[in-house]
Amino acid sequence: MGSIPVIAVTGYLGAGKTSLLNHVLRTPHARIGVVVNDFGDINVDAGLVSGQVDEPASIAGGCICCLPDDGELDAALARLADPKLRLDAIIIEASGLADPVSLARMVGFSGVEGVRDGGVIDVVDAATHFEKVDDGVVPPARYGAATLVVVNKLDQLPESDRETTVRRIEQRVHQRNPRAQVVGAVGGRIDPALLYDVAAARDEYGQLSFRDALFDLTEPDETPHHHVHADSVTVTSAGDVDPDAVLDMLESPPAGVYRLKGTVAVRHRSRTRAYVVNVVGPSVHLRRGDTGTAANTLVAIGMHLDMEDVRSRLSAAVAPSERNPSPAALRRLQRYLGR
Repeated sequence: MGSIPVIAVTGYLGAGKTSLLNHVLRTPHARIGVVVNDFGDINVDAGLVSGQVDEPASIAGGCICCLPDDGELDAALARLADPKLRLDAIIIEASGLADPVSLARMVGFSGVEGVRDGGVIDVVDAATHFEKVDDGVVPPARYGAATLVVVNKLDQLPESDRETTVRRIEQRVHQRNPRAQVVGAVGGRIDPALLYDVAAARDEYGQLSFRDALFDLTEPDETPHHHVHADSVTVTSAGDVDPDAVLDMLESPPAGVYRLKGTVAVRHRSRTRAYVVNVVGPSVHLRRGDTGTAANTLVAIGMHLDMEDVRSRLSAAVAPSERNPSPAALRRLQRYLGR
């Protein structure tokens, strides 16, 4: 089993973190672990959480990013990283007072085996954001830690103002963090594919799973949980690739791409080694894959992608190379393995 992405959900009180979290927990067949900050402002649907794991890991004693050390968070992550749970992702809820910069540091430098940084999702209230959060000349520091900014509660704005508000927030975010992605939402309903991969359904085809029976995707007296679907581009190739070409693309993905994943084959002298790659925002993660394969696959996931441009760039990155990689290219690859 590969490493489990750890996704932090931040945002001021009332921005809609609860709605977003409970929405993604309803993803059919997904197995999500949740770290709950007891003094936080989120009231996670206990039934949804218990449908994923036995119970959420809990951190008490105030704001999660103000803990005297990272030990308590690491203990919670280690518990949820147990392979027996077969989780697709771990989500940390943070109180409205939590500092996204500190939380990103805690996750990024966690020493827990089997987990990796899955990004920081900052949820903002479209109707009050510029009065409560971004009210100064300089964009707030929290933008610098975010990998995905969800402009929520767009339904509380006149329809004619929604696109303008999203673009205004996007411009402010990009002043501080050009790599962050910005997406609009109503009720926190973003495509879960932006956050994690759902493992293959383990139930028999034609049978209704326990979760399907217990949690219908429609709340009483509400419309279904529609959301704008993410775009996805997949390319494949056979043969060994140039690691420099792959890393250049991973470090600077095509416009609009939020996540990249896949496997690539690289020649090391007389043999081929496979590497599993995962990218979220600026975080690039590599690990060794199965040896002996010469198959390459890259998948890009994001919003409003220029599909042909993304396909062209991914294809160029995994184009077969006849030359052996240079020692410098292999060292560059090795540096990512050590992270």
